[in-house]
Amino acid sequence: MKNRFILLVALVILSACNDETKTSITHQPTVADYTEGEKWVWKYKGVTTAGEVRSDGTDTRKIVKFDDELGMTIGKDTIPVTEIAKPEESETPKYDWPLEVGKKWKYENNWTSQDGTTGSQSQTATVLSYQEETVEAGTFMAYTIEYIGTTSNSRGYSADEKEVWLYAPSVKNFIKLTQDQGDFHYVEELIEYSKP
Repeated sequence: MKNRFILLVALVILSACNDETKTSITHQPTVADYTEGEKWVWKYKGVTTAGEVRSDGTDTRKIVKFDDELGMTIGKDTIPVTEIAKPEESETPKYDWPLEVGKKWKYENNWTSQDGTTGSQSQTATVLSYQEETVEAGTFMAYTIEYIGTTSNSRGYSADEKEVWLYAPSVKNFIKLTQDQGDFHYVEELIEYSKP
C-alpha cells in the first residue's frame, strides 16, 4: 500500500511538471530583463542543394552602455534595448506575445536590402512545443515555432519557405533557426551565451 501511494504521488508530480511545460506562457522581455555584459554568439551556414556555400560565419551580440542606457550591438550598429523590448505594433508580428503552445498567427515582413532590392515574406506561424532543447551553447527550455509560407523579391525571385525557430525565454532570444527556402538550406545555432 505504501509503495502504491509513493508511486501515485510520483505520477502526480511528474504529470504536473509535464503540464507546466505544455501550458507555459511567456511574455515579451522588458528592458529590466537585460544586463550590461550579456552576450550571445551564433554560428551560421547557408548551403544550396548543389553544395554552394552562400554564408558561413558567426554573429555576436552584446549588451553595452549606450547613451546612458543599455544597447545591443548588432554588427557595427548599437540598438537601444528600449527599441528591442518595445512591443511590436503589427497585425502580423514575428513573435505574437505572449507565446504559448498551440498559438497561431500570420507573419508578414517587407524589407529592403543594402543594394536596394525589396522583398516580402508571408508566413503562418504555429507554436508547436515548449520543451528542453540542446544546442552547442547548452540545454534550454525553448518554444519550437514553425513558420510556413513564401518569400519573394523585386528581382523576380519567389520560393516556398519553411523556418523553425527555437526561442528560449531564459536567454531572451532564439537558440536555433533552420530555414529551407527553395534550393537553399540555412542553419543558425547559439554557440555561446554568457551573463555577468
